[in-house]
Amino acid sequence: MTFTLHRLNRVPYRHLLLVGLLGCLCSFPVWADERQTPKSLWQTVLTPPAADQQLTPRRPWVLRDREIALDLPLLQVLKDAGARPHPRITIELFDGANHELDITSTISRSNDSAIIRGTFKPPSRGDFTFVVNGSLLVGTIQLGDRLYKTEHIANGRLRLLEIDPEKMPPD
Repeated sequence: MTFTLHRLNRVPYRHLLLVGLLGCLCSFPVWADERQTPKSLWQTVLTPPAADQQLTPRRPWVLRDREIALDLPLLQVLKDAGARPHPRITIELFDGANHELDITSTISRSNDSAIIRGTFKPPSRGDFTFVVNGSLLVGTIQLGDRLYKTEHIANGRLRLLEIDPEKMPPD
């Protein structure tokens, strides 16, 4: 009788153990899915210029420019130095191609700012440095022989610029 009760008490524990193991195995592919869909750090803002909006003077070293809007939840993840691994993040410059970031360094500050450095995953070649303060991102991007910058326009709005380094005045 003692043997039978002891054996019956072990059966529920085996079922519980089996359910726990199956739960881990079934959820594992979600954690290990490294080929998730990349997310774009910014999108182009398609707003017509307002009549009362100041036009920025044309600068001879700026080849192309456009207004961009950041993906703010993605920016929060990006500036968190403890958020590893990062999701797949891309940026689109002016060529229509999405270039995937390979973040090598994130230095977060207690004042809601961060410095993010990295390179681009192949086939793109280059590097970037972003400085984030709150929901603003300014930075420099070198992609091949092309140079890009992001700048703050006003009221949290950002602009992406392609720069001609030979025409740019010294700092």
